[in-house]
Amino acid sequence: MIKFFEKLLNLIYIQPCYFCGSKKEDGIICPHCYRKIHFMPPAVLKEQFDSKIYACCLYDEITKKLIKDLKYHNKKILASLQAKIMYEYWQQLDIKGEFIILPVPIHKNRLKERKYNHMDITADELSRLTNFEVNKNFLLRIKDTEKQFKLHKKERIKNIKNAFDINKDINIKKDTKLLIIDDITSTGITLEEIIKLLKRNGYNNITALTTATPDIWN
Repeated sequence: MIKFFEKLLNLIYIQPCYFCGSKKEDGIICPHCYRKIHFMPPAVLKEQFDSKIYACCLYDEITKKLIKDLKYHNKKILASLQAKIMYEYWQQLDIKGEFIILPVPIHKNRLKERKYNHMDITADELSRLTNFEVNKNFLLRIKDTEKQFKLHKKERIKNIKNAFDINKDINIKKDTKLLIIDDITSTGITLEEIIKLLKRNGYNNITALTTATPDIWN
């Protein structure tokens, strides 16, 4: 009888998989759904201005739901999963040393609308796994841009140009290793704009890590 009630309680309180609803395993994602994630090989996706851009996995069924629900539907619990994916991929890379994590910022208008920056939350979770420091205020988004996915490549370049600045009141040493993180990269234009900004301001040790990328760049 005791074992029966223990099993019943487990069924009631176990956290179902967010992606398929299975209660066979406790956690945000079950092993079956996690195996569906198509991790990228530990190689540079793109190199820009001597800075390397990496993407952890393909933007497909699981990562699409993860990113959209975390970003637009207030599912902050998913930030820990996004950080786990990034951390597991990061461990495969031959990159040494301590970094400061810089989440890609959103404009104050977007922040007012959403109430949070999903990459700030992910940065905190990634910091717990890596022990890297996080700085959420060094990068500033000073231009309220249109959503990049709606635009063609030339329009994206124009849209994101001069969209960012750095906070001159925050002192980060020029030789610091910086890790820019974002959820998805398609053309890489947003990350390139941030890298250019940092380079202009004397920062040369820059790496960018994104959760996902589409299988075809446009």
